[in-house]
Amino acid sequence: MNSGEIIGLIHNEPIPAGQPNWESSADVMVQVEAIEEALTGLGYRSVPISFTRDLSRFVDTVKEQRIACAFNLCESVDDNPQLIAHPAAVLELLGIPYSGSGPAALQSTTDKHLFKLVLRGAGIPTPGFLLFDGRFNASPHELLYPVILKPQLQDASIGIDQDSVLESAAQLKEKIAVFYEKYGPILVEEFIHGREFNVSVMGNTDLQVMPAAEIDFSGLPKDLFPIVGYQAKWDPDSIEYRETKRTFPLLDDVLYKNVKDAALRCYRLFGLRDYGRVDMRVDDGGQVYVLEINANPCLSPDAGFAAAVLQGGLDYQGMVGRLIELLDDRRT
Repeated sequence: MNSGEIIGLIHNEPIPAGQPNWESSADVMVQVEAIEEALTGLGYRSVPISFTRDLSRFVDTVKEQRIACAFNLCESVDDNPQLIAHPAAVLELLGIPYSGSGPAALQSTTDKHLFKLVLRGAGIPTPGFLLFDGRFNASPHELLYPVILKPQLQDASIGIDQDSVLESAAQLKEKIAVFYEKYGPILVEEFIHGREFNVSVMGNTDLQVMPAAEIDFSGLPKDLFPIVGYQAKWDPDSIEYRETKRTFPLLDDVLYKNVKDAALRCYRLFGLRDYGRVDMRVDDGGQVYVLEINANPCLSPDAGFAAAVLQGGLDYQGMVGRLIELLDDRRT
């Protein structure tokens, strides 16, 4: 890619401050500004372009700006995460190369139920689960308690907090309808006690696994469940935010191999491209359970992916430069 070409920074429109979950929505503009600054430092020109349901405006803007390729930073469309695959699909239809995973990977990893079914079919361990879409698709008595409730089609830990962890089938029966009314279909997942790891991967043919990040819950009060819910991610005034710290411990060879292998299997199974992150828990017996895959992880400088890359020896500008290289490989 030459310095005269323009890179589009494609992003979703954040919802106004003060609306429900606006904090997670606003983060995309932090990513835009950071990547724009890094690209400038690398000698590239870029332009932010928002993606909404107004496709004609988006297409007209892309043509006017004559972008040669794009960073796809969209985490939703008009605050609807179910449409996460559409910006990538539109860029493909326009013939514009873009960073990150394709539509199929984005869609299949956002749908928590579909994602878990694929894991189960591939023989990759994941906590037991069932779906509530107005009714249970299996008996809730078959699950091991406690369980955690996760909106099937949400992102950024929206709908996940301390009230999401239930300790009995009776609690589940009492609360599930309330969650369903607020968030739509709900994944009910067995809660795994153990260590939580985020494993970031970068690359395509040659995959680089970054040092595993572990979430340190040791500072949480004992009456709180050790989870990375919405408050832990987005509310700096909460104790969950302050006491769910990212660390990079030195792991023993067996544990590191197990979490690394799980991340690579998931990355390949779902066809991730350029970069991604796999979240998992390891129980006291050393069994790795895959919780989620983020095919479009946040690229803010203080977010988990950038932190893992830095731990692996590449600073933020270097990370952006590497993503440009991976993008360029598809243009030749």
